[in-house]
Amino acid sequence: MNIKRAIYTGSFDPVTNGHVDIIRRARDVFGSLTVLVIPNAAKHPLFTLEERRALLEEALRGENGVEVAVADGGLLTDYMQSHGYSVIVRGLRGTQDLEHELTNAYYNQAFLPEVETVFLPARTEWTYVSSSAVREAFLYGADVSRWVPAGVMRALAGKGRR
Repeated sequence: MNIKRAIYTGSFDPVTNGHVDIIRRARDVFGSLTVLVIPNAAKHPLFTLEERRALLEEALRGENGVEVAVADGGLLTDYMQSHGYSVIVRGLRGTQDLEHELTNAYYNQAFLPEVETVFLPARTEWTYVSSSAVREAFLYGADVSRWVPAGVMRALAGKGRR
């Protein structure tokens, strides 16, 4: 039996309860999972890469079979090849994510033909939760505690509001 090593990537700025749900479910499918925090030049993050790693580690404390890592830039497929991963896990909140994620899957497979992308649908309660919406709502004074782990709420409070 060929065991496939799986990776779940994102900017996680901040990590949401929807992310945590996908992480747990993917870990249960693959037996273990690496969560890779990646920089995104198109976004203006609220948290540094290291802060995001720490928030994920706190949110996932006690979860066996989950490792958190930070990418140093470059192509995801280069990282995967150099670290022995062959599966990318992506969460889908609905059709709003599908086209973007399919495009990424095609490019990843073009750069690393043996890579497979596995999509997990978001559970109903997390379908409309996104990091950017959480960030914006928080900055304008909304209570976002139902959408993020407790450690993220503490970290957001330390960032202040507009």
